[in-house]
Amino acid sequence: MAVTALLVALLPASLVWTSSDANKYRKLVWVCVFLTFDLIVFGAFTRLTDSGLGCPDWPGCYGAANPFLAHEQITAAEALLPTGPVTVVKAWIEMIHRYLAMAIGVLIVAMMAQAWYQWRKSKGTRTEYAPWLPTVLFLFICVQGAFGAWTVTLKLQPVIVTTHLLLGMGMLSLLAWYGGRQNQLIAPVRTVTASPPAMRNIRLLAGASAILLLVQLALGAWTSTNYATLACTDFPLCGGKLVPDMDFEHGFTLWRELGKTAAGHYLPFAALTAIHWVHRNVGIIVALVAGYTAWRAWEHAALHKTARYIALALAAQIATGVATIYLSFPLTIAVLHNAGAALLVLLLTMLNYKAKYQYDIAKKAASGAASAHTSAARQK
Repeated sequence: MAVTALLVALLPASLVWTSSDANKYRKLVWVCVFLTFDLIVFGAFTRLTDSGLGCPDWPGCYGAANPFLAHEQITAAEALLPTGPVTVVKAWIEMIHRYLAMAIGVLIVAMMAQAWYQWRKSKGTRTEYAPWLPTVLFLFICVQGAFGAWTVTLKLQPVIVTTHLLLGMGMLSLLAWYGGRQNQLIAPVRTVTASPPAMRNIRLLAGASAILLLVQLALGAWTSTNYATLACTDFPLCGGKLVPDMDFEHGFTLWRELGKTAAGHYLPFAALTAIHWVHRNVGIIVALVAGYTAWRAWEHAALHKTARYIALALAAQIATGVATIYLSFPLTIAVLHNAGAALLVLLLTMLNYKAKYQYDIAKKAASGAASAHTSAARQK
């Protein structure tokens, strides 16, 4: 497994090493961002194709490094239950997901090692190599790996799968923030586009949007992992009602088996309805707040492009969400809906970083102008 991870990581590492980019370290960070986004999307594909138990052990597949070596066991399991969780195709989907995750782990270890080496070599003078965030990312991916293992060993327990997805989104956000910092250190922007109070308001709105998105991501993951996507098959009503019959107690009991209540009984349909209905309505709130944030950021030159992308991503996310309901949960649209959520995480992280950076510039400019005004007044 370790050799496979190294081989998979070798391709993106080679692309970084042979690229024309003068700053290979920054290139490595953004390659990790790209691959983490891909991992989240492929993870959604793995879950939506019911391939999460395609190999029912971890980290290998029936103790083997790849499905080729476990072909006999996989085909035997598939023969016993052709529509079950273990098939040859599902095994490969699951293992490709694991290979990609391990390859990202290898790249993050390389990033952390390079950061510590350059930081110690420069005696802490090269701020672009400050190793604290790469170290946090390394610890993050270790925890993420543990939850990946528990996803399999605890048989897709909803709270574990939901946490696994949230950790993936968190890692994407941390990498995007770090990538933004690398860009700023390489090519600092000194243009003041707003007053400190105006940019502070954008920061507050962007922060609120990010928090609401985190809540919505948790609800979306909970909806998906409980297979509640089609609990409501109409929109904007649910079962022909504005407020349908719902069971919040069983729907939002966190520690329980998939499809079961905490007492071990089958989960009632009203619980699935509650899960879907909450996710849908919180989504409306997120769209309104994030849309307003994008509108307010649109007028600032340094934030305009990111704000425009957020607006487009929100529109696409609403469209795929509604289409998932009306088209009875087609796989492609469902995967695109998950990709849209990851894209919003990436864009809102960048908006938060840019707003913070612009706020710092505006504060320094205002402080400098105030000092110059005071000096001029004293001279008079």
